[in-house]
Formats: sequence, C-alpha cells, structure tokens
Amino acid sequence: MSSELERLSAEKYVVLTTFRRDGRAVPSPVWAARDGEELVVWSERDTGKVKRIRAGGRVEVQACDVRGKKTHGAKATGTARLLDDEGSERVRRAIARGYGVVGQVTMFFSRLRGGPQRTIGIAIALDEPEA
Repeated sequence: MSSELERLSAEKYVVLTTFRRDGRAVPSPVWAARDGEELVVWSERDTGKVKRIRAGGRVEVQACDVRGKKTHGAKATGTARLLDDEGSERVRRAIARGYGVVGQVTMFFSRLRGGPQRTIGIAIALDEPEA
C-alpha cells in the first residue's frame, strides 16, 4: 500500500472519485498530500464530494492533470473520512508543505475567506492492491 500512497502523494493533482447513492461516479480533481499512512485532501464543507463522503466513504483516486481529464497510472480504491478541526488543520499544513509557496499562499487566502469554518480535511485510507 505504501508504494501506491507514495506514488499518489507525489503527484501534482489527483482525481478523487466519490459515488452517489445510485452508484454513479463523480470525479473531482484535487491537491493531495501524505499524512502518515493516509492520503489527505481538503475541500469546502458544502461541496457535493463532502456530502457523498458523509453518505458513504468509498472512493477511487488516480493521478491526473489540473482539469482531472488526462488520468495516468493505476486507479486506487479506498475509504475516505471527514476530519475534525484538528485533523483538518493537519491537512492544511500538509498541503501547504507539499505545494510550496503556491500551497502556502492558497492556504493563507483560504483562511481569509473563512478558513476552518468553510473548509474541511478529508483522509483517504487506500485499500491493499489486489495481487
């Protein structure tokens, strides 16, 4: 699992696919970073992906371009969970570290626009790859 985690956390963008109640997939390109043995992303609290994770945590993750269209590498499956305020702050720090100046500036402006009340961290535990 850690090789998949390392590979995905080294990517500039990943597409996080969440699933509606009827099973339809909804892809969203996001920034990602590693936090321990999980892949972490952040999102606004009122987005569809957060609502879908709250309803069921099954997700797929794959490396992609900025628009989420040109995917590459293997698709990984996992389980996502929404984090509390402390965990969400860890995600913000991990994203800021992983994306350098751009990540730090983005997190700074995110705080100005509402920060912890507006955004939430998401942790993804990747499944073991099938042999």
